[in-house]
Amino acid sequence: MRFTVDLDQCANHGQCSLAAPDLFALDDDGQLSYRAHASDEYTSAELGTADQDGAASAADMCPMRAIRLVG
Repeated sequence: MRFTVDLDQCANHGQCSLAAPDLFALDDDGQLSYRAHASDEYTSAELGTADQDGAASAADMCPMRAIRLVG
């Protein structure tokens, strides 16, 4: 399983970083850190079993529905 973040839809509310701090972080400017790696959409590497629940929680908590699980 992987997750994708639609960076155009993301509004940097930070709920994902509360749900899964090991997977999602905000930078010093309050922007989702994946913006430094992609402009429109970020896709993670394959997640280990331990990270899958966190990614699912982050997707559920995102008020903008910018995170989705793939695979």
